[in-house]
Amino acid sequence: MNYLYINNEKYEFEKENSLLNIIQLNKLGMESPCGGKGTCGKCKIKVIDGSVDDLTDEELKFLNKEELKNNVRLGCLVYPKGDITVEFIKSEDKNHKILTEGYMPDFNKSPMLSKKAFKLNKPTLENNISLEATLEKQNIKINNDYNILKSIPSIFEKDNCTVVYLDEKVIGIECEDTTKNLYSIALDIGTTTVVASLIDINKQCEIDCESDINPQKEYGLDVLSRINFAKTNENGLEILNKSIINCINSLIAKLCEKNNIDKENIYELAVAANATMMHMLLKINPNSIGKAPYSPVFISGKSIKAMDLGIDISSFGRAYLLPGVSSYIGADIVSGVCVCDLHKTKKNILFIDIGTNGEIVVSKNSELSSCSCAAGPALEGMNISCGMRAGEGAIENIKIGEVIETKVIGNTKPKGLCGSGIIDAISEMARLKLIGSTGRINKKSMIEQDNNLKHLSENIIDENKKRRFVLDTQNPQIAITQSDIRQVQLAKGAILSGFYALINSMNIDIKDLDEVIIAGQFGKHLGVQSLVGVGIIPKELKEKIRYIGNSSKTGAIMTLLSKDIRKEMECIAKDISYCELSTEEGYERLFTDCLKF
Repeated sequence: MNYLYINNEKYEFEKENSLLNIIQLNKLGMESPCGGKGTCGKCKIKVIDGSVDDLTDEELKFLNKEELKNNVRLGCLVYPKGDITVEFIKSEDKNHKILTEGYMPDFNKSPMLSKKAFKLNKPTLENNISLEATLEKQNIKINNDYNILKSIPSIFEKDNCTVVYLDEKVIGIECEDTTKNLYSIALDIGTTTVVASLIDINKQCEIDCESDINPQKEYGLDVLSRINFAKTNENGLEILNKSIINCINSLIAKLCEKNNIDKENIYELAVAANATMMHMLLKINPNSIGKAPYSPVFISGKSIKAMDLGIDISSFGRAYLLPGVSSYIGADIVSGVCVCDLHKTKKNILFIDIGTNGEIVVSKNSELSSCSCAAGPALEGMNISCGMRAGEGAIENIKIGEVIETKVIGNTKPKGLCGSGIIDAISEMARLKLIGSTGRINKKSMIEQDNNLKHLSENIIDENKKRRFVLDTQNPQIAITQSDIRQVQLAKGAILSGFYALINSMNIDIKDLDEVIIAGQFGKHLGVQSLVGVGIIPKELKEKIRYIGNSSKTGAIMTLLSKDIRKEMECIAKDISYCELSTEEGYERLFTDCLKF
């Protein structure tokens, strides 16, 4: 047996495993945005001692001279030949900027959950019937629920009880009068972030919110990487499932502690997420999502006992999973459609949620059609040479003029670029013609000849036959490389081509669109000028853009507070048609055209 030594601990491993795989299987917290394919360069680790295979050409693309000198390698491309000692070279910043707020429409509130207190009529010698029958005489029917049946003896030790109902069905009985304590959790599980809101059902409002980065990020930043991790590792699905369940329980515990609430008084979760996140939450094999014909195991709404999922709320609490449309149009998008009333509008509206995927819905006089574009993680700061999440030290906004002005999260020294900063930078470079229509960075000699731009010529660096635009000459590592531009091109090409393909399929001309609604974590922090400047949204729609924030969480809240909304969501999911872009005539050419700046 071989041993990995790290942080003064040792872990067993078998040969033939990459260092990244060994670290992940031991749950030591190493991120791999590309899923261990060697294409992102983010899993850097220092080898202190031990024999490993030779340096690969792929690693040379991501490691500088100083890193090579200090035995820094990419964990996914290193295969230990025996015992090995390693050291993490940096810890991830925890102060992430996560979008939790969103537009909340007016709607009629009629919560599914309710409580009613009863004075118990106990059996007597003259009327010696079962305790279950006694409850039924008071119209409290337990419907053969085993857990409620087990709780009956303790209930009858008191004179009063409280019955908990979900849509008028008894889901639990509690001792004494507990009607003042009635809570739920609205949960938005994104590929990148997880947001949990505490809902007071009696007051019919949100009272607090907590958020975190989705811990599944360590096994891949996009859903296909995670599906592959589940497929290629013996306990992969279990690892992914446990990581998200632990995250959910941690967020619930924080909400309870902050608000002095007992978790036993939380009776339901409403979960909005994409299909892959839903499958992993239920520990259902998601392999069919990742290969043609891309069929999920389920898309309909589900109500499951929280206890069966390992979610730590009331022992008889439920988890309601909102319905989705397809493998790549999930409940998070159905939520957005409901929040924006796209199923009721008389206008032509385009809704887009921009993230690792770009999900688009078009409503043409309430007729709904959707598509999904594989934007990849570049727009969230990953697969970018100096990319990072929107945390402390991330450049989030950039303006290039006589000087390069940057806005850094936390007002600290910049460490890298998050998604909005990357788009800002490339949008500015395109505006100033520092890059051509194909995305190629112009030569220094060409910039020197332009009186308006020659002050930026020193920012263009040619090294090892690679060109980059440095944003801070004092810190030349913070730069936009040719590869970075290519990653953003592919993302924007995917989104823009999906946009055009979908409106074309519905016979809508771009000038006939009344509004563009942008939802999600990424869109909120990106200005209209940059969206249009980089070409994610056509310039003709510049004045028609509206941001609505985290509509996924909002939709989950609405289903907790309204029976009607919950039924409406089920209908909306069935009414949205799905357009598979790869089967659309001429799509490949459209995609190629949309790559241009």
